Amino acid sequence: MSIMQQSSKAQDRTLGVWFQHIQQGMVKLPRFQRFEAWDRGRITSFLNTIINNLPVGVTLALEVAGLEKFESRHIASAAPATPGTVTQHLLDGQQRLTAFWRSLHNNYEWETFFVYLPQFDRGESKSGSEVEIRCIPRWVNKHQLRMPRWAEEPAKCLERGLVPVSLLRPGDLSKSIEQWLDEAAKPLKPLPTEDDAFTKLEKFGEFKKGLLGEITTLRERVTHFNLPYLSLPADTSKDVALQVFINMNTNSKPLSLYDIIVAEVESVAEKSLHALEASLTDKCPTAGRYGNVSDLILSTSALLQEKLPNTRGMIEMDKKQLLANWPKLERGLERMASFLDSQRVFDEARLPTNAVLAVIAAAYELIPDHGDFLAKAEKLLRRYLWSAFFTDRYENTAASRAFADFKAIKALLKNPGFTDAELTTVPALNRSEFPLADVDSLMAAGWPKAAGIEARAILAVTTYLGAIDFADHKTATYDSIQKREYHHVFPDALLSEAEIPSYLALNCALITWKTNRMIGRKDPLGYLQERVQWADENVVRERLKSHLISFDLLSKAHYAGMEGAAFKQKLAADFNEFLRDRANLVVAAMTLLTEGGSPALETLWATHLANNKDSAEATV
Repeated sequence: MSIMQQSSKAQDRTLGVWFQHIQQGMVKLPRFQRFEAWDRGRITSFLNTIINNLPVGVTLALEVAGLEKFESRHIASAAPATPGTVTQHLLDGQQRLTAFWRSLHNNYEWETFFVYLPQFDRGESKSGSEVEIRCIPRWVNKHQLRMPRWAEEPAKCLERGLVPVSLLRPGDLSKSIEQWLDEAAKPLKPLPTEDDAFTKLEKFGEFKKGLLGEITTLRERVTHFNLPYLSLPADTSKDVALQVFINMNTNSKPLSLYDIIVAEVESVAEKSLHALEASLTDKCPTAGRYGNVSDLILSTSALLQEKLPNTRGMIEMDKKQLLANWPKLERGLERMASFLDSQRVFDEARLPTNAVLAVIAAAYELIPDHGDFLAKAEKLLRRYLWSAFFTDRYENTAASRAFADFKAIKALLKNPGFTDAELTTVPALNRSEFPLADVDSLMAAGWPKAAGIEARAILAVTTYLGAIDFADHKTATYDSIQKREYHHVFPDALLSEAEIPSYLALNCALITWKTNRMIGRKDPLGYLQERVQWADENVVRERLKSHLISFDLLSKAHYAGMEGAAFKQKLAADFNEFLRDRANLVVAAMTLLTEGGSPALETLWATHLANNKDSAEATV
């Protein structure tokens, strides 16, 4: 009689030990694993889980004894100078451990992570009340400086209550921490000549001691955080290891929060939430264009009950009240979809941030269907929508910030006589706290097919202005953009030859093709002409203008017969001029949209050309 082998058990391992094993090259990734996929939101969420000491799922490791079964690579940015013996291949959990390793070294190019300590925030209005991870997006301006500049300065960071996450990584960082504390607290240190200098110095010492204590506590929490793992023995065959990997990644479907709330609603009210959802979808089918309908139901229902639109708020909702609010919910989601369509934001794939959806849907509870106040209220919503798109308001803690914005918008809507002076009570409209994007930050925005708020906001401006299709001359609509593609205005092949990054939002146009793809080293205008088969220059100008693209700048971008340094120099100069010109147009449209206005394409271009003429004359 054979005895069945016991199934694997999860084994505990602290992040301090994981860190050490990665540092020494003992843990590697099989090459069949995908590369980093987590965006800044997922990374921030995982780090918040760690500092709050909340449980996470297990990872999966294949033990290595002797020869490695799979070709492997080190976790991104973790290749040690003198690699140790590989003892494990990480089959599941690489996103978590890559995020952990890179954020605790703060070596992401376009993000810097901080831990927010509210008790040290010296801002005019505190930006939060709980210790949490904050992600600060970064970009490089025209002077090659990494922006925002304050993120490089310890004193400016501490003024905002922010401590670099890199100070929390395991190991002996006493000198680095001491140096950062000295620089961060320097402006607060009293001078010997001040009144009560000795007393103030004692308080200053206590302040630094308290800050060091907070950092030490968080460091201990990170180092001792348990990230358990399942272990496959070293003699596991390759095919079995791969099958386990596939099963772990695709066959698990746990209950969702919506499933749980469906059960609660049916328990307390004996009504089917699924049936109500189906009815809602029939009545307002366009709402589903902007996101999962069940998610929209939960987040909007939470706000209607003045709860946070997150897991905690949704769980805390009164389920009977959820049903009582159902008519408001249906009306709100229908009008939210109609409002977004009026702003020519057509679907989830083109939506800069979904944080605005529940806020707008719930706000319609207080907005009439007709009358003067409807226009005033929707102007407020336009200001809010475009401000959410062109500030970093929703880069962090989106649920709590959406909740704060909703409460402030609701207070204004309850007072139909509200004035422009009261708009700054809505945090998203407070320009001192959340300034609008500028030309330099827009020039650094990435490809809008990804989930970047600013990048998609740039695309949203072009669809708002019509985004006439290059091939069939049709204005952008929900139906037409489903057939469109994200196209490089300056061809990727051309820019790649000069080692210039091409995947930028300002180098993107959403258009369709008549001809087959033939990627090549071609001038922008010639490349477009060949693929779209146009003839009339005036028609071409009109189409390009609707995307805020200058025909004249493209028409002078010729590189036939050029090579070497001369080619690279001209292309870089032309491309930079093109990006800056388009960014200025986007900023002009953004300014009007965030003021609740409706920019007209011809007016934007007339003003832009006049400004360019004035600038050229001033230069002469």
